[in-house]
Amino acid sequence: MSDKLIDVYPYAVSNGNVRFLIFRRAGNVIYSGQWRMIGGKVQTGESRPAAALRELREETGCRPEMLWAVPSVNQFFDAATDTLHHIAAFAALLDIHSTIQLNHEHDRYLWIPVQDVKNFIKWPEQVRLLSLIHDILASDGILPEWQIPQSQ
Repeated sequence: MSDKLIDVYPYAVSNGNVRFLIFRRAGNVIYSGQWRMIGGKVQTGESRPAAALRELREETGCRPEMLWAVPSVNQFFDAATDTLHHIAAFAALLDIHSTIQLNHEHDRYLWIPVQDVKNFIKWPEQVRLLSLIHDILASDGILPEWQIPQSQ
């Protein structure tokens, strides 16, 4: 059984267009050089939504205008550890003008449109989830049940 993990997909809406915030992993951490979203482990006694908020703060210095649970999961098999991962996914609305303060895990960030996702993100489930988030936003379809209260 794997650790409890979360993914956070930050985005902003500017002039009616959705932009996703992606990060290049630094040279001394796992997935070095890869463009990814925010990911992390849930700490003991912490809920997945609380972990998502904490990881977003740690990796960007930002607090979202809205956080919501994506109605799907990132899932993949890690052959090196013989582990099947099922990772809760969250979307975090940020202001496009937010000051992004990268921590040691990343050395660069970009705001990109959904059309550019496949040029940067190589993990198929992450590409799928980014497309799903875009589709939900385009259809104005964030259900109230998915929204996470900011008091988490």
